[in-house]
Amino acid sequence: MAGRLTSEDRAEPNLTPILDMVFQLITFFMLVINFQSATVDTTLRLPAVGSVRPVDTKGTDLLVLNIDRHGGLRVYGQPITDIRGYILRESQASLLAARKYNPQLKAGEELPAMVVVRADRKTPFKHLHRVIVTCQENGFRHFSLRALNRREEP
Repeated sequence: MAGRLTSEDRAEPNLTPILDMVFQLITFFMLVINFQSATVDTTLRLPAVGSVRPVDTKGTDLLVLNIDRHGGLRVYGQPITDIRGYILRESQASLLAARKYNPQLKAGEELPAMVVVRADRKTPFKHLHRVIVTCQENGFRHFSLRALNRREEP
């Protein structure tokens, strides 16, 4: 009588449930990640104003521009040397996105996006003015200037 001491049966784990869970976690974190926080330059010292009220920007395309005290523009932490070229490219991208809802929209017309300007409190007005005029020339008409409430000032 021949007998075997080892079995040829193998126990293989079913990986489908764990792969489903990993996929759901990845999807969840992709949906809840906040990309807007990457647009903020934390080195800027915003001006303090006595009466600051938040602007509703929900559902609006935002163009966040950080202007340092020397007039330099930083976007997503990267310095922008060609300010006019950058704003032109952003206006073209905004125009293409806006044409999905309004196909008759032409270059130079008012874009539905909002420009959020975060300027250091020591930025000379001429630098701020240059950026705003460049934005207006390219169709951006909605602006939000960021400041701190005097009570929140560090």
